[in-house]
Amino acid sequence: MTTEAARDKRRRQRRSILGKAGIYFVLSFFALLMVFPFVYMAASALKTPADTFRYPPKVLPRQAATVEVNGEERPLFLLPIDGIDTEVVLIEEGLEAGVFTDPVSPEEELAWPLSLALPTGELVTVDGESLEVYAVTVGDRSSELALKRNTVVGRFESTAGDETYAVVRTAPAAESVSAEWQNFSEVLQRPAMERALSNTILVTVLVVLGVLFTSIMGGYAFARINFPFRNAIFVTYLGSIMIPFIVVLVPLFQLMVAFDWIDHLGVLVWPFLFNAYGTFLMRQFFVGIPGELDESAVIDGATRWTILWRIYVPLSWPAIATLGTFSFLYAWNSFVWPLVAINTANTESYVLTIALRQLGGQAVESPNLIFAGIVIAVVVPISIFIAAQRYFVENVATSGIK
Repeated sequence: MTTEAARDKRRRQRRSILGKAGIYFVLSFFALLMVFPFVYMAASALKTPADTFRYPPKVLPRQAATVEVNGEERPLFLLPIDGIDTEVVLIEEGLEAGVFTDPVSPEEELAWPLSLALPTGELVTVDGESLEVYAVTVGDRSSELALKRNTVVGRFESTAGDETYAVVRTAPAAESVSAEWQNFSEVLQRPAMERALSNTILVTVLVVLGVLFTSIMGGYAFARINFPFRNAIFVTYLGSIMIPFIVVLVPLFQLMVAFDWIDHLGVLVWPFLFNAYGTFLMRQFFVGIPGELDESAVIDGATRWTILWRIYVPLSWPAIATLGTFSFLYAWNSFVWPLVAINTANTESYVLTIALRQLGGQAVESPNLIFAGIVIAVVVPISIFIAAQRYFVENVATSGIK
C-alpha cells in the first residue's frame, strides 16, 4: 500500500469515527432531553412542599441541614469564613450592626457589628452621598469602610470555633440532598387512593385477560376457519376501529344504564373485552403460520381447540405480548370512560386516574404529593413495557421472515 493510499484510508477512518461520534452525541442529547421531565418528576416526588416551590428550581430533593447544640436541633447556614463557604450555626442574634461598603468598590457590601468598627472621623463621598468612614476589623485584618446604613446581625460559629456575622433573614441555609420517601405512603393513605390502586390493578388484569382471550379466538377463526361471509364480517369489524370512542360514548352509557352496570367496576371491564385491533393483530400473525402445521396436527388427531392452544399460541408470544402491553396501557390509563361511568361520590369504585384528578385538587399546596401519585401511576406501566420490550424486538425481527 502506497503512502498516499494509507493516508486516504486514515482520513476515511477518522471521518467514520467522527460521523459515528456525532450521531451518538445527537441521539444522546435528545434522549436526555426526553428523559429529563420524568427524572424531574421522580425527584420532585421526594421533595418537601417548600422545596418544590424553590426558585430557581433544583432537580435533586434538598432540605435544610441541622446540627444538635446543647440538646437542641438548630439549622445550619452557609457563610464565607476567610473566603471559604463554611457551615455555621447561629449562636446569638439581635446585634447592632452596620452595612459597610468599600469606597473603591461600592457594589460590595458587608454587614458587620458596630462593636468591631471604630469611627475614624473622616467622610467619603459614595454615589453622591457623604458617608462616615469606619475602621472595620474582620478577623486579623482592619479595613477602612464607609457606613451606608444601620442594621441588625447575628453571630454565627463553625464547628472549628471560627466566628462570622451576617443578617439572619438573608443568610443562606446549608442544605443536604435528602429524599422524603414518606410522600408515597402519605399519598396511599389519602381517602380512596389505596382502593383506587387496587381497583385499577383488578380492572386492568381483567381487561387484558379478556382482550387476549377474545382476540386469540377471533383471530384464529378469521385466519383458519372458513365460514360464510368471513371476509365481509372481518372488514366490517375492522372498520369499527375508525369510529372515535367519543362518538359511541353516549350510546354506550345508555346501554350500561339499561344493564344497570353504571357506578360498578364491571362497567369498566365488560365493554372493553372485545378489541378489533387485537383481533386484527392476532389474525395477521396466525395467517403467517404455515398451514402444514394444521394438517399435521389433524392427522395426529388434534382438534381445533388443541391446535390453537398447543401450536398457534406458543408460536405467537411476540404478538400476544404486544397486544397485552397495549391493552394494559389503555386500561391502566383510561380516564374519560371512568369519569363518565363512575359517580364521583362513589370512592369505593374509583380508579387511579380519577383518584389522581381528585388529588390534584386537594393537594394544591403540596405538589410533591401530586408528583408522588403520578410516580405511583407511571412506574407500573413503565415496568411492564420494559419487561415486554424484548418481545417487541422479536416481533419486529420476525415480521419480515417468510
